Amino acid sequence: MHDNIVLEKAMDFSIRIVRLYQYMTTEKKEFVISKQLLRSGTSIGANITEALSAVSRRDFLNKMYIAFKECSESLYWIELLYKTEYLTMSQYQSISSNCTELRKLLSSITKTTKARS
Repeated sequence: MHDNIVLEKAMDFSIRIVRLYQYMTTEKKEFVISKQLLRSGTSIGANITEALSAVSRRDFLNKMYIAFKECSESLYWIELLYKTEYLTMSQYQSISSNCTELRKLLSSITKTTKARS
């Protein structure tokens, strides 16, 4: 368990993404979009982890921006999976709300950090 809320939420989201990828490839036989989502969705937490080990405020901000952008990309892939009927409405709403919450946290962190620079 992490004592950093955004990192904890990113880890939980990554776990959901890995499980969704497994479901997509085994049950739905969808490999392309789900692989894109796997990459962007799991890289959010990786970039947050790098940010927490940053050597400067600028480095921290850069890694958090990358995490934010990966989160935005993940929302795109999630919506595409829904609109192509690979995800049900309830599946879409559940994972999309997790991603949106994470994106809001990352947005707040980047804005606050930038304002303090």
